Amino acid sequence: MRPTVDVRRARDRFHTEISWLDSWHSFSFSHHYDSANTHHGLLLVSNDDIVTAGTGFETHPHEDMEIVTWVLRGSLVHQDSTGHSGVIYPGLAQRMSAGTGILHSEKNDSWTYDLARYDRHAEPVRFIQMWVVPDEAGITPGYEQLEIDSELLKGGLVTVASGMDRHTNESAIRIRNKYAALHAARVQPGGEIQLPEAPFLHLFVAEGQVSLEGVGLLEQGDAARLTATGGQKLGSADGAEVLVWEMHATIKGW
Repeated sequence: MRPTVDVRRARDRFHTEISWLDSWHSFSFSHHYDSANTHHGLLLVSNDDIVTAGTGFETHPHEDMEIVTWVLRGSLVHQDSTGHSGVIYPGLAQRMSAGTGILHSEKNDSWTYDLARYDRHAEPVRFIQMWVVPDEAGITPGYEQLEIDSELLKGGLVTVASGMDRHTNESAIRIRNKYAALHAARVQPGGEIQLPEAPFLHLFVAEGQVSLEGVGLLEQGDAARLTATGGQKLGSADGAEVLVWEMHATIKGW
């Protein structure tokens, strides 16, 4: 493979906007389709969603997909057909393995209350939902979540979800693909991290601005798709939050 860095700007993403949802899609999704933009490595979906309070995704099915949800602001209520339910918030990693089939819903039930005025205010929830293919079809559906906020406060790259053997003893939720791992970092103002080396990397700027070595400035919503490379330094003058998929395989035939 030839080393490449493909920068995708936030404004160029597919966009879905309806009364309760503002969603930006890094890859082909739903009725948005581009045969040249279906995946990178093992990553099929990276949706940047904002959902208004009191609304959300009603119960719907998935199968044979590893789904990782990362909340940036607000809180998201999850319920599924395996009996799992809970509230996902910033710093809590969540994985759902759809396997042979699962039904779930995701709602924004968050409200903030102003007791002095006896009033309540709607708080939108913003989250990134990412899908990778499992390395084995037809597994038993599953769910896992893990609080990693304290690790993120250190400012370095933290493994959020992984199927790789070398991450077995780290604070990470498990996904069913031994060739993929998701890392996150809350880069401190003036701080710096280094990207892992892998055949495929997907860097997404979730919040703030960063400067990527050899590329330059990336702003919120921008992404860089790296092939046959890695090891670049990434810094932020004012602080930022980034998500990095490290992948050692790609989807064949897509």
